Amino acid sequence: MINLVLPKGSLESATLKLFEEADLPVRRRNEREYNASIDDPRIGKVKILRPQEIARAVQLGYFDLGITGYDWVVEPDSDVHEVLDLAFNRGGASPARIVLAVPGDSKVFEPRDVPAGARISTEYPNLARAYFARLGIAVSVSLSYGATEAKIPELADAIVDLTETGSSLRQAGFRIVATLIETSTRLIANHAAWEDPEKRKAIDEITTLLAGVLAARGKVLIKMNVPEERLKDVISMLPAMKSPTVSHLFGTTYYAVETVAIKNEINLLIPRLKGAGAEDILEIPISKIVA
Repeated sequence: MINLVLPKGSLESATLKLFEEADLPVRRRNEREYNASIDDPRIGKVKILRPQEIARAVQLGYFDLGITGYDWVVEPDSDVHEVLDLAFNRGGASPARIVLAVPGDSKVFEPRDVPAGARISTEYPNLARAYFARLGIAVSVSLSYGATEAKIPELADAIVDLTETGSSLRQAGFRIVATLIETSTRLIANHAAWEDPEKRKAIDEITTLLAGVLAARGKVLIKMNVPEERLKDVISMLPAMKSPTVSHLFGTTYYAVETVAIKNEINLLIPRLKGAGAEDILEIPISKIVA
């Protein structure tokens, strides 16, 4: 059995949805409960903690497997094995960024413009110190406990903060100067657990389920019947992971064709397929794709 730790807060909803879709639903008495369970013989203890705590807890062996943001692996300089990039953030599927931002009227336009002694407010003090150390600029870094942009101008001259689109920072009057790192949600493992054959097998099997859900997102299965004389025309416009599946319908001159398509393109594809001669077109949701 492996012990698992999942993130509370901004990553919680997306993580629980992922496990639900992977047929590994997380059960707990209420939304405030930190102890949970998953009815699966491969999983023992399940805990829900703040993302900031998870990488270190996995490193120290309190848990075999965990989910947290890459930023909270880098910030505490945790030594863990990255199993899978889950490729989502609190706001969606695109990577988030840890950025250096300054007020709009600042004379700083690139990182090297930051003067020695500048005050930097951030929830990522270790990451910020390492970044400015690489630049050779001595700055004063202070830990922010949230609402980092509010520290300007009384407590700080610039901030290092998490953003996905940059729109909130721009609305607050900030200008992004540099990106320190990109971050997304990661599945991480304790090194000893990863090297243990029994636990590694369990981790691999759980990873297969999670990755299958991620691969299926935004995709559908389409099936259709096509007369033999229109088969090449229909197949020529079909997307496919490898190649479409084609089988002859017994006792007819028709073929059954199926393939995987992108969901947000299906509204254009189906009319084209019908126009090319496809009949009895079905669109079917996909829950997992396991390569």
